[in-house]
Amino acid sequence: MYHEQGLSQPEIARRLHISQSRVSRFLKDASTLGIVRTVVVPPPGTFSELEDAVQEKYGLTDVVVAGPSGEDEAAVLAAIGGVGAAYLETTLLGSERVGISSWSASLLAVVEAMAPRATRSAEVVVQLLGGVGDPEAQVRATRLADRLSQATGGAAMYFPAPGVVASAMVRDALLADPYIADVAAAWSSLSVVLLGIGSVQPSPLLAASGNALAESDLDALRQAGAVGDVCLQFFDADGQLVPTDLHERVLGISAEMLRAIPRKIGVAGGPRKFEAIRAAALGRWIDVLITDSYTARRLVDQ
Repeated sequence: MYHEQGLSQPEIARRLHISQSRVSRFLKDASTLGIVRTVVVPPPGTFSELEDAVQEKYGLTDVVVAGPSGEDEAAVLAAIGGVGAAYLETTLLGSERVGISSWSASLLAVVEAMAPRATRSAEVVVQLLGGVGDPEAQVRATRLADRLSQATGGAAMYFPAPGVVASAMVRDALLADPYIADVAAAWSSLSVVLLGIGSVQPSPLLAASGNALAESDLDALRQAGAVGDVCLQFFDADGQLVPTDLHERVLGISAEMLRAIPRKIGVAGGPRKFEAIRAAALGRWIDVLITDSYTARRLVDQ
């Protein structure tokens, strides 16, 4: 009567002249005994079993997988942008303090897919890293934080500084600036961060945009065994931080502070970034992964 005829529990109780609590107990017993079984049919385009497999293998809090599966970077970006936007729109709370790393094609795809909402989904949006490369890169990084601020309704805190400077002395001098110091102080109170996962070999798009590191820095990182980074914190294939002098010249959140943030959402996909994504998951640089089905299958099979 309940499952096949769609009757409510009170109506069943009235018809059978029994209490509603007994109806509820009978329904529970039917499930326990196997008389009634629940079958979930995933909608087309969802990858729940694959998400569970990646989550279990790498000890992640959550995994979101999008199609298509392949090597077309534009198609991968569009796919993960859509599911990433949906994930943020359903999981961000109004009290969230959100950090976002510097310019990234993956993050740009996510924030561009987000629509402004009537209710605020974040309290503040804080930039975690200065722009990397030429001065235009700083503008791009600021625009990314600004776009997320508009989509969530959170107040934006920009980090108007280069991502990499000539020396640790220059970095410390810039961090002493009152406005930059206020932004840096906000990093310790973040509840969630949105991270692009970079590979040591930048994409043609990234290189053309002026957001890539100098070739001398990239060569040194490769020789040290680096395969990828989050917020210019470079790690090897096992996810261990690679010690180079570059980390002393980065104007951005430190590795220790980044790891302490409760929820770290990594957004990346495609064959070129596979090693970096796998290393980021192994090294616990991320808690949540948003990626494509091709990458997710390789993560399970590796």
